[in-house]
Amino acid sequence: MGKKVGRDGFHVVTGAFGYSGRYIAQRLLNAGLRVKTLTNSPNRRNTFGGRVEAHPYNFNDTAALVSSLKGARVLYNTYWVRFNAPGFSHSEAVENTKHLFDAAREAGVRRIIHVSITNPSEGSMLEYFRGKAVLERVLDETGISHAILRPAVLFGKEDILINNIAWMPRRFPVFGVFGSGEYRLQPIYVDDLARLAVEKGLEMGNSVVDAIGPETYSYRGLVKTICAAIGKRRLIVPIPPNLGYIAGCLVGKMMGDVLLTRNEVKGLMSGLLCTSSRPAGNTRLSEWVQSNASGLGAKYSSELARRRERGKAYSEI
Repeated sequence: MGKKVGRDGFHVVTGAFGYSGRYIAQRLLNAGLRVKTLTNSPNRRNTFGGRVEAHPYNFNDTAALVSSLKGARVLYNTYWVRFNAPGFSHSEAVENTKHLFDAAREAGVRRIIHVSITNPSEGSMLEYFRGKAVLERVLDETGISHAILRPAVLFGKEDILINNIAWMPRRFPVFGVFGSGEYRLQPIYVDDLARLAVEKGLEMGNSVVDAIGPETYSYRGLVKTICAAIGKRRLIVPIPPNLGYIAGCLVGKMMGDVLLTRNEVKGLMSGLLCTSSRPAGNTRLSEWVQSNASGLGAKYSSELARRRERGKAYSEI
């Protein structure tokens, strides 16, 4: 481990009242560090009480954004959008994050820990992976000390993807996988990602880490593992990707949400959620789903509802 950052100043976490940001903020608080958050939901109910000072993102007010970062030692950036929809888009998230990095540099932030994605590429046909690659380059160009964490899929109690995979077999007798279902992914527990972020926040050298968990699954194998954990024996059948996408769209409309996007299907089937790196997380999804089987998939997790209901904790939506 290289030279470490001092403990003076405070740490800023984007989205500390949300998902991964909440786990990072909790670990920082447990370490006795001062924490601020930048958020679109400053009034969302949270478990921190007054221990986390909340500020709006202020992407369109550079002076206010710089002011909220003044005195910060480390910025932990989890800000992103999962898909394009009215009111938010990947391109907007890229521009907003550029503003955030510029403001951090102007404010004198010493270090940035940035959450990216496995296998980003500026040449990718998929906007999600392309945008993440652009931001990795932009961060490097700031000259700020940084670490880039590249998770594939996160799992945890507030998760959407794994929860909704469990939600489907609780309600439908058949589970369709896109094509063969043999493409792989490497889920990491959200608190393992948070631990890694805090550890990297205390270092100084630049680094890039594939933040993957200790188990590698085929998509079909992941579905089987989840079905077994929740006690649902279901027929898992291959279906054409386009048909699967249409079925997913119908379920999403039924729930007033976006269950999945065409680009998410393409990214999954292209093997972009798997790497050859050594695991960075310790928690096994197979054990976690067994321990949390009673609540896993008990109710649908809605991305759009979380954006609408900004006064509620994720667990209440």
